Amino acid sequence: MLFAFVLMPFDQEFDDVYRLGIKEVATSLGVVAERVDEQSFSETILERIYRQIETADFIIADMTGRNPNVFYEVGYAHAKKKPVILITKDANDIPFDLKHHRHLIYGDKITGLREKLSAEIAWIKDEINRARTIPISISSRPLWGVLEMTPYRHSAEVYFQFDLHNKTDIRSPDLEAFYLHTGPGWAFKQGAVECPNTKSDLKNYSIRHFIQPSVPRLSPGAWSQVKLIGTKQVWNKYRGGEPLESYKLTGVALIDIATSEGNYTEELLLDVTVDESPF
Repeated sequence: MLFAFVLMPFDQEFDDVYRLGIKEVATSLGVVAERVDEQSFSETILERIYRQIETADFIIADMTGRNPNVFYEVGYAHAKKKPVILITKDANDIPFDLKHHRHLIYGDKITGLREKLSAEIAWIKDEINRARTIPISISSRPLWGVLEMTPYRHSAEVYFQFDLHNKTDIRSPDLEAFYLHTGPGWAFKQGAVECPNTKSDLKNYSIRHFIQPSVPRLSPGAWSQVKLIGTKQVWNKYRGGEPLESYKLTGVALIDIATSEGNYTEELLLDVTVDESPF
Protein backbone atom coordinates (compact mmCIF):
# COMPACT_ATOMS: atom_id res chain seq x y z
CA MET A 1 0.00 0.00 0.00
CA LEU A 2 1.38 3.42 -0.96
CA PHE A 3 1.94 6.17 1.61
CA ALA A 4 1.17 9.84 0.88
CA PHE A 5 2.50 12.39 3.35
CA VAL A 6 0.31 15.50 3.52
CA LEU A 7 1.77 18.99 3.98
CA MET A 8 -0.63 21.78 4.89
CA PRO A 9 -1.10 24.50 7.52
CA PHE A 10 -2.25 23.28 10.94
CA ASP A 11 -5.42 25.36 11.02
CA GLN A 12 -9.06 24.37 11.61
CA GLU A 13 -10.13 25.90 8.30
CA PHE A 14 -8.23 23.10 6.53
CA ASP A 15 -9.74 20.23 8.55
CA ASP A 16 -12.52 19.45 6.08
CA VAL A 17 -10.17 19.84 3.14
CA TYR A 18 -7.89 17.27 4.74
CA ARG A 19 -10.45 14.78 6.07
CA LEU A 20 -13.00 14.90 3.24
CA GLY A 21 -11.00 16.18 0.28
CA ILE A 22 -7.71 14.33 0.76
CA LYS A 23 -7.76 11.50 3.30
CA GLU A 24 -11.09 9.92 2.26
CA VAL A 25 -10.12 10.06 -1.41
CA ALA A 26 -6.70 8.52 -0.77
CA THR A 27 -8.20 5.74 1.37
CA SER A 28 -10.74 4.88 -1.33
CA LEU A 29 -7.84 4.39 -3.75
CA GLY A 30 -5.83 2.20 -1.39
CA VAL A 31 -3.39 4.91 -0.30
CA VAL A 32 -2.54 5.78 3.32
CA ALA A 33 -2.56 9.58 3.69
CA GLU A 34 -1.39 11.19 6.95
CA ARG A 35 -0.41 14.55 8.37
CA VAL A 36 2.36 14.79 10.94
CA ASP A 37 -0.05 15.95 13.66
CA GLU A 38 -1.82 12.56 13.47
CA GLN A 39 1.34 10.61 14.24
CA SER A 40 3.12 9.67 17.44
CA PHE A 41 6.88 10.24 17.48
CA SER A 42 9.78 10.99 19.80
CA GLU A 43 11.96 13.22 17.58
CA THR A 44 11.33 16.92 16.94
CA ILE A 45 8.47 17.77 14.61
CA LEU A 46 10.88 19.04 11.94
CA GLU A 47 12.92 15.84 12.10
CA ARG A 48 9.70 13.84 11.81
CA ILE A 49 8.58 15.83 8.77
CA TYR A 50 11.93 15.28 7.07
CA ARG A 51 11.80 11.56 7.77
CA GLN A 52 8.21 11.21 6.55
CA ILE A 53 9.00 13.09 3.34
CA GLU A 54 11.92 10.74 2.75
CA THR A 55 9.88 7.58 3.37
CA ALA A 56 6.67 8.66 1.61
CA ASP A 57 5.87 7.34 -1.85
CA PHE A 58 4.55 10.77 -2.80
CA ILE A 59 3.56 14.10 -1.25
CA ILE A 60 0.29 16.04 -1.27
CA ALA A 61 0.83 19.71 -0.39
CA ASP A 62 -1.81 22.41 0.09
CA MET A 63 -0.19 25.72 -0.91
CA THR A 64 -3.20 27.82 0.07
CA GLY A 65 -2.14 31.04 1.82
CA ARG A 66 1.53 30.56 0.89
CA ASN A 67 2.38 29.13 4.29
CA PRO A 68 6.20 29.43 4.63
CA ASN A 69 6.55 26.08 6.42
CA VAL A 70 4.68 24.27 3.65
CA PHE A 71 6.78 26.03 1.00
CA TYR A 72 10.00 24.99 2.77
CA GLU A 73 8.84 21.38 3.12
CA VAL A 74 7.80 21.23 -0.54
CA GLY A 75 11.28 22.45 -1.47
CA TYR A 76 12.77 19.65 0.62
CA ALA A 77 10.50 17.10 -1.07
CA HIS A 78 11.55 18.32 -4.51
CA ALA A 79 15.22 18.11 -3.48
CA LYS A 80 14.59 14.49 -2.50
CA LYS A 81 12.99 13.94 -5.93
CA LYS A 82 9.65 12.92 -4.43
CA PRO A 83 6.51 13.14 -6.61
CA VAL A 84 4.49 16.08 -5.29
CA ILE A 85 0.83 16.90 -5.93
CA LEU A 86 0.29 20.62 -5.30
CA ILE A 87 -3.24 21.77 -4.46
CA THR A 88 -4.60 25.22 -3.66
CA LYS A 89 -7.82 27.17 -3.35
CA ASP A 90 -6.35 30.11 -5.27
CA ALA A 91 -4.12 29.88 -8.37
CA ASN A 92 -2.22 32.96 -7.15
CA ASP A 93 -0.82 30.89 -4.26
CA ILE A 94 1.28 28.88 -6.73
CA PRO A 95 4.35 31.08 -7.38
CA PHE A 96 5.88 31.48 -10.82
CA ASP A 97 8.74 29.02 -10.23
CA LEU A 98 6.31 26.25 -9.23
CA LYS A 99 3.67 26.73 -11.93
CA HIS A 100 5.41 24.23 -14.23
CA HIS A 101 4.77 21.51 -11.61
CA ARG A 102 1.45 19.65 -11.71
CA HIS A 103 -1.06 21.45 -9.49
CA LEU A 104 -4.82 21.38 -8.77
CA ILE A 105 -7.00 24.41 -8.07
CA TYR A 106 -10.08 23.48 -6.05
CA GLY A 107 -11.58 26.86 -5.12
CA ASP A 108 -14.15 26.63 -2.32
CA LYS A 109 -15.63 23.27 -3.35
CA ILE A 110 -14.36 20.12 -1.64
CA THR A 111 -16.33 18.05 -4.16
CA GLY A 112 -14.21 19.55 -6.91
CA LEU A 113 -11.05 18.71 -4.99
CA ARG A 114 -12.22 15.11 -4.51
CA GLU A 115 -12.78 14.63 -8.24
CA LYS A 116 -9.51 16.21 -9.33
CA LEU A 117 -7.41 14.61 -6.61
CA SER A 118 -8.90 11.18 -7.27
CA ALA A 119 -7.75 11.31 -10.88
CA GLU A 120 -4.31 12.64 -9.88
CA ILE A 121 -3.71 9.98 -7.23
CA ALA A 122 -4.79 7.24 -9.65
CA TRP A 123 -2.30 8.58 -12.22
CA ILE A 124 0.58 8.86 -9.74
CA LYS A 125 -0.11 5.34 -8.42
CA ASP A 126 0.22 3.99 -11.95
CA GLU A 127 3.47 5.92 -12.47
CA ILE A 128 5.00 4.67 -9.21
CA ASN A 129 3.96 1.06 -9.83
CA ARG A 130 5.27 1.21 -13.39
CA ALA A 131 8.62 2.60 -12.19
CA ARG A 132 8.91 -0.23 -9.68
CA THR A 133 8.60 -2.82 -12.43
CA ILE A 134 11.27 -1.22 -14.65
CA PRO A 135 14.67 -2.66 -13.70
CA ILE A 136 16.67 0.46 -14.60
CA SER A 137 16.17 3.95 -13.20
CA ILE A 138 18.47 6.89 -13.85
CA SER A 139 19.23 9.91 -11.68
CA SER A 140 21.86 12.64 -11.91
CA ARG A 141 23.84 14.50 -9.27
CA PRO A 142 24.00 18.34 -9.32
CA LEU A 143 26.34 19.63 -12.01
CA TRP A 144 29.39 21.71 -11.21
CA GLY A 145 32.18 23.08 -13.35
CA VAL A 146 35.22 25.32 -13.75
CA LEU A 147 36.32 27.78 -16.41
CA GLU A 148 39.56 27.20 -18.33
CA MET A 149 40.82 30.59 -19.61
CA THR A 150 43.49 31.58 -22.15
CA PRO A 151 43.91 34.91 -23.99
CA TYR A 152 42.30 33.28 -27.04
CA ARG A 153 39.48 31.12 -25.72
CA HIS A 154 37.40 30.23 -22.66
CA SER A 155 36.21 26.66 -22.16
CA ALA A 156 33.74 25.30 -19.60
CA GLU A 157 34.67 22.03 -17.94
CA VAL A 158 31.57 20.46 -16.41
CA TYR A 159 31.44 17.37 -14.20
CA PHE A 160 28.56 14.95 -14.75
CA GLN A 161 27.64 12.04 -12.49
CA PHE A 162 24.83 9.58 -13.18
CA ASP A 163 23.47 6.92 -10.82
CA LEU A 164 21.87 3.78 -12.21
CA HIS A 165 19.57 1.82 -9.89
CA ASN A 166 17.66 -1.43 -10.08
CA LYS A 167 14.88 -1.05 -7.52
CA THR A 168 13.04 -4.19 -8.58
CA ASP A 169 13.44 -7.85 -7.61
CA ILE A 170 14.45 -8.94 -11.13
CA ARG A 171 17.79 -8.66 -12.90
CA SER A 172 18.08 -5.92 -15.51
CA PRO A 173 18.61 -6.78 -19.17
CA ASP A 174 22.15 -6.57 -20.56
CA LEU A 175 23.35 -2.97 -20.94
CA GLU A 176 24.53 -2.72 -24.53
CA ALA A 177 25.30 1.00 -24.84
CA PHE A 178 24.99 4.26 -22.95
CA TYR A 179 24.39 7.40 -25.02
CA LEU A 180 24.24 11.05 -24.03
CA HIS A 181 22.50 13.32 -26.53
CA THR A 182 23.41 17.03 -26.28
CA GLY A 183 23.34 20.28 -28.16
CA PRO A 184 26.27 21.43 -30.33
CA GLY A 185 29.80 22.05 -29.09
CA TRP A 186 30.07 19.44 -26.36
CA ALA A 187 32.84 16.84 -26.02
CA PHE A 188 33.20 14.30 -23.22
CA LYS A 189 35.83 12.23 -21.48
CA GLN A 190 35.27 9.17 -19.33
CA GLY A 191 38.30 9.18 -17.07
CA ALA A 192 41.21 9.92 -19.44
CA VAL A 193 39.46 8.39 -22.46
CA GLU A 194 37.67 10.58 -24.99
CA CYS A 195 34.09 9.50 -25.71
CA PRO A 196 33.34 8.85 -29.41
CA ASN A 197 30.52 10.93 -30.84
CA THR A 198 28.42 11.24 -33.95
CA LYS A 199 25.42 13.22 -35.16
CA SER A 200 22.33 12.60 -33.01
CA ASP A 201 19.41 10.87 -34.67
CA LEU A 202 16.95 12.51 -32.28
CA LYS A 203 15.03 15.72 -32.86
CA ASN A 204 16.20 18.72 -30.80
CA TYR A 205 19.68 17.24 -30.19
CA SER A 206 22.89 17.70 -32.20
CA ILE A 207 25.45 15.19 -30.93
CA ARG A 208 25.26 11.61 -29.64
CA HIS A 209 28.13 10.69 -27.32
CA PHE A 210 28.97 7.05 -26.63
CA ILE A 211 29.58 6.28 -22.94
CA GLN A 212 31.03 3.01 -21.72
CA PRO A 213 28.57 1.29 -19.31
CA SER A 214 30.13 0.80 -15.88
CA VAL A 215 28.58 -2.68 -15.47
CA PRO A 216 27.14 -5.22 -17.96
CA ARG A 217 23.82 -5.49 -16.05
CA LEU A 218 22.21 -4.61 -12.71
CA SER A 219 21.21 -7.28 -10.19
CA PRO A 220 18.11 -6.72 -8.00
CA GLY A 221 18.77 -3.82 -5.65
CA ALA A 222 22.09 -3.02 -7.34
CA TRP A 223 23.54 0.43 -8.00
CA SER A 224 26.16 1.69 -10.41
CA GLN A 225 27.65 5.04 -11.32
CA VAL A 226 28.97 6.78 -14.43
CA LYS A 227 31.20 9.87 -14.22
CA LEU A 228 31.97 12.16 -17.16
CA ILE A 229 33.80 15.41 -17.81
CA GLY A 230 32.16 17.55 -20.46
CA THR A 231 33.86 20.49 -22.18
CA LYS A 232 32.38 23.26 -24.26
CA GLN A 233 33.99 26.38 -25.67
CA VAL A 234 32.08 29.42 -24.41
CA TRP A 235 34.18 32.25 -25.89
CA ASN A 236 36.65 32.59 -28.74
CA LYS A 237 38.65 35.74 -29.51
CA TYR A 238 38.17 35.34 -33.26
CA ARG A 239 34.38 35.02 -33.06
CA GLY A 240 33.94 38.39 -31.38
CA GLY A 241 32.13 39.31 -28.19
CA GLU A 242 33.57 40.24 -24.83
CA PRO A 243 35.12 37.59 -22.56
CA LEU A 244 33.37 37.13 -19.22
CA GLU A 245 34.50 36.02 -15.78
CA SER A 246 31.70 33.44 -15.55
CA TYR A 247 29.23 31.76 -17.88
CA LYS A 248 25.83 30.16 -17.29
CA LEU A 249 25.12 27.03 -19.32
CA THR A 250 21.52 25.90 -19.69
CA GLY A 251 19.66 23.44 -21.85
CA VAL A 252 18.46 19.84 -21.95
CA ALA A 253 20.39 16.63 -22.58
CA LEU A 254 19.02 13.11 -22.94
CA ILE A 255 20.44 10.00 -21.29
CA ASP A 256 19.65 6.93 -23.41
CA ILE A 257 20.56 3.42 -22.22
CA ALA A 258 20.22 0.74 -24.89
CA THR A 259 19.57 -2.76 -23.54
CA SER A 260 18.75 -6.16 -24.94
CA GLU A 261 15.08 -5.49 -24.13
CA GLY A 262 14.68 -1.88 -25.21
CA ASN A 263 15.84 1.61 -24.32
CA TYR A 264 15.60 3.52 -21.04
CA THR A 265 15.74 7.31 -21.29
CA GLU A 266 15.82 10.25 -18.91
CA GLU A 267 16.01 13.99 -19.62
CA LEU A 268 18.77 15.94 -17.88
CA LEU A 269 18.32 19.67 -17.28
CA LEU A 270 21.59 21.51 -17.80
CA ASP A 271 21.85 24.47 -15.46
CA VAL A 272 25.35 25.27 -14.23
CA THR A 273 27.48 28.39 -13.80
CA VAL A 274 31.21 28.07 -14.42
CA ASP A 275 33.90 30.50 -13.35
CA GLU A 276 37.64 30.40 -12.79
CA SER A 277 37.27 28.86 -9.35
CA PRO A 278 34.38 26.64 -8.16
CA PHE A 279 34.78 27.91 -4.58
